[in-house]
Amino acid sequence: MSLFIKKPLSQLLGQSGENTLKRTLGPGNLVALGIGAIIGAGLFVRTAAAAGEAAGPAVVLSFVIAAVGCAFAGLCYAEFASMIPVAGSAYTYAYVTMGEFVAWIIGWALVLEYALAAATVSIAWSEYLNNLLVSFDFGAVPYQWCHSPLETSADGVSGIINLPALFILLILSLILIKGTQESAVFNAIIVVVKVSIVLIFIALGWQFINPVNYDPFMIPANTPGHEGFREHGWGGVLGGAAIVFFAFIGFDAVSTAAQEAKNPKRDMPIGILGSLVVCTILYVLFAHVLTGIANWEEFKTAGKEASVAYAIQTYMHGYGWLGKAITIAILAGFSSVILVMLLGQSRVFYTMSKDGLIPKVFSDLHPTFRTPYKSNMILFVFVGIFAGFIPGSMAGDLTSIGTLFAFVMVCAGVWVMRKKDPNAVRPFKTPLVPIVPFLGMLICTAMILSLPAETLLMALGWMIVGLFIYFGYSKANSVLRKVRSN
Repeated sequence: MSLFIKKPLSQLLGQSGENTLKRTLGPGNLVALGIGAIIGAGLFVRTAAAAGEAAGPAVVLSFVIAAVGCAFAGLCYAEFASMIPVAGSAYTYAYVTMGEFVAWIIGWALVLEYALAAATVSIAWSEYLNNLLVSFDFGAVPYQWCHSPLETSADGVSGIINLPALFILLILSLILIKGTQESAVFNAIIVVVKVSIVLIFIALGWQFINPVNYDPFMIPANTPGHEGFREHGWGGVLGGAAIVFFAFIGFDAVSTAAQEAKNPKRDMPIGILGSLVVCTILYVLFAHVLTGIANWEEFKTAGKEASVAYAIQTYMHGYGWLGKAITIAILAGFSSVILVMLLGQSRVFYTMSKDGLIPKVFSDLHPTFRTPYKSNMILFVFVGIFAGFIPGSMAGDLTSIGTLFAFVMVCAGVWVMRKKDPNAVRPFKTPLVPIVPFLGMLICTAMILSLPAETLLMALGWMIVGLFIYFGYSKANSVLRKVRSN
């Protein structure tokens, strides 16, 4: 039987009506879910990282490039999410359009997106918690207990395990087990808090912008430590786009909750595109203010960790209270990002498990809460290993490549589906097909190639492991293959 056996669209639509996950989310919940995932470590951590490592003040252009790529992909996601209102996101869409083998590859790549995103943000949560404790004179968590074994302080202290990151992962996993509606309410409250603090930072920080920090706007080619193509000039802007792309991964997480939306055909496009538009505007303004307050070179040294709090405490004199407030809001914001990433990963695993490609334990629902509680518990252990023992920068780059790959495949899937099944009901249609899907594929592929070579090799290794699992377990246990062979 072909590796590219496809699941019929009619079968998926039948699944969407089954009494499984509760349909409790409206359009407002979905937009908040998207914003909850988008505004977090990508904005408060990766902005400074992209400025310091690759783009300088031109990181605002990096955000624009990343947003354009996401917009093309988001239009394609919206079409699929309205057509196929079933949990599983890009994995589910690929099963219909390109077959089981491609669907497996995407599902495996989504682990890099959601699970490692949760790990990356929990590490950032740990950094900002330390900053908050110091600001209140409580003293920081000892270096060895809040850093991975792969990290060493300037004083020569080696990390052992990141305990604060594990703590927040445990709390949020328990909230997810309790229920999706409760998680959505918790997320909505945090979204209001962190969007408010972003707006306050932009408004108050604007008056502290030093125009000297924008000159030069792009990192010059002869800057020491920035000799590589992706580390200066327009190459640096593209490299910065690949780094800050992490900041946009939340909008596609909305699609994983399609089976829990009250009216997915209408609400999914609103949730996906609405959250993307709101966050893009905030990102560009935020990046402009942050790189105007502090010089981009400082984000490579003193301002590398807890960069926003650093800029406020160092340059916005008289606003020490804002530094503390924004740190609290960032901690809350990071919590909502982790929550949505863990939710997204558990829903992808839920769907893959129902298809027989991974063990049944990932689709077992709690008898009372109707949530995939066993999956959430396993994810806590898996994500916790990365959060406790791997540096945030490494996990963040792997997250970006997994996300970008999924985006490329979703764009390709819309194109294929229009050719193979042009008469399918599409409550939302991606405009200008095949131009929009092609541009989405082109921009996202360019950002993949802009990531460090070691990241690409690690992602390749991850895919090879996935292939062993597919041919060793998934292919033999595929529900679709068993049905077809009978």
